[in-house]
Amino acid sequence: MPNPPKSGQVNPVSRRQFFRNGARVAAMTGLGALTGVLATRGTAAGWVWQIDPAKCLRCGNCATHCVLEQSAVKCVQAYAQCGYCQLCTGFFAPEPNELTTAAENQLCPTSAIQRTFVEDPYYQYSIDENLCIGCGKCVEGCLRFGNGSFFLQIRHDRCLHCNECAIARVCPGEAFRRVPAQSPYLLKSVAK
Repeated sequence: MPNPPKSGQVNPVSRRQFFRNGARVAAMTGLGALTGVLATRGTAAGWVWQIDPAKCLRCGNCATHCVLEQSAVKCVQAYAQCGYCQLCTGFFAPEPNELTTAAENQLCPTSAIQRTFVEDPYYQYSIDENLCIGCGKCVEGCLRFGNGSFFLQIRHDRCLHCNECAIARVCPGEAFRRVPAQSPYLLKSVAK
């Protein structure tokens, strides 16, 4: 047994003691990290990311900053707000050549919005989510000149549920927020 150190003197640590202490520190650090991950996942499991339609600036970041190749953000429509206009400013480019579904007349770069005749002068507009890239061009057009029935939402069947959403970090309007997983969508309210 080593002699106790005298006043002002440090007792040297043996090699065995050095490695034993190092192993304890490594084990405690690993345990702490594991506890942190489990605690974060435990609190995040009941929550999902969603876009607040009132705060969305339609900046285009949703189309380019998602970790998925094709963004989990899609345009959705509040049919109760839609005017079923012949000239839908979410569908048609500003000052279209004609009111036809030709690509040069459409605002959507991927032709994700389908226009269906209902009765004169009404048309129904629906979004093909497989084509929608979440760019927000239709949302901007609908809000600027129309009634605002188009808006962006994260589709949770496509989302990876990242704990740190890549789009939320770059959103200039801070429109992304956590909502309870049991009610994952923030619906746009009808203006009164």
